[in-house]
Amino acid sequence: MAPVKLVPPVHRTNPAAKGSKAVPALPPVTLPTRMARMTDAAPSTERHFYNTTRAFGRFGIRLFEPQIMPLPHWHGHIEGNFLINATMLYSVDGDAVLIPEGRMVLFWAGVPHQLTEVTATNTDIPRLCNVYMPVDAFLFMPHIAQLQVAMLSGAMVLLPTALCDISMIERWYSDYRSGDFERTEVVKMELNTLFRRALLGDLTFLRQPMAVMGQERAMSSAQIRHVVEMVRYIMEHLGAPMRNADVAAVTGLHQNYALSLFTRVMRLPMKQFVIRLRLLRARALLTESSMPITSVAEASGFTSISQFYQQFKASYGLPPNHLRGSYINKALR
Repeated sequence: MAPVKLVPPVHRTNPAAKGSKAVPALPPVTLPTRMARMTDAAPSTERHFYNTTRAFGRFGIRLFEPQIMPLPHWHGHIEGNFLINATMLYSVDGDAVLIPEGRMVLFWAGVPHQLTEVTATNTDIPRLCNVYMPVDAFLFMPHIAQLQVAMLSGAMVLLPTALCDISMIERWYSDYRSGDFERTEVVKMELNTLFRRALLGDLTFLRQPMAVMGQERAMSSAQIRHVVEMVRYIMEHLGAPMRNADVAAVTGLHQNYALSLFTRVMRLPMKQFVIRLRLLRARALLTESSMPITSVAEASGFTSISQFYQQFKASYGLPPNHLRGSYINKALR
């Protein structure tokens, strides 16, 4: 295995926070010449992947030079990152996660995340290929229940090199850019196959899921559809008052059965899942906006400011005003 040639970082912010996961270095990945030429201009339809008011985005693939994000963001996809000529560091809900070169990394982009550092591994321009899979389409993929649960529980999964390399990324990107419907559908089928192959072995986590996963029994497509409907409702009504009965009602199932099904799939009771998402939303608003804290609490779905402070401190170890202050102090350094 050839050694990795390190050069000074091409983009940099604050030093890496504690908690980043070490991943063995791989040889540099060479971007095919034909693929490099295709990155110069992107179709206008690729500029509108993100919509924070929608639970689910649309399918797409982008290839671009990674840029530091000034603020966290979130959107309705399961996102796949394949990095070329660099490593990079994400801040994911306060956790520092190192993304290695030449490996496909999967995560749910509904969890606020921010690219904070990109470090070149050679003298070529870093390139990042992002595969955007709508959450609903991902949840409808058959035979990958363990991965589906892990993603919606906040995990970041590192796929084996042998299952996904630069030649596969090049083919997918070429197929997507062709504009041919059939070729794009084949890419989606190949993604499902990739995930199934990954589950033949043990998953490697760069970030652990919120809940411990156990053996997942096979679920019908109807059951998956019901969970998708509930997750969609929760995410699109996160800032409004929400009862379990309201969420369960979108499925047409008995409330107790719907709640049981949700807990079985998500490995987390619905109430805890909603609180978790609201805290994630609140944390992102605190760091990316100047909204008053009372407005942040309201926009995140908390009806009681005292309850918001209590749950926020229990989750993050400090009250919301202190967390915002720490980010402001870092920005002023």
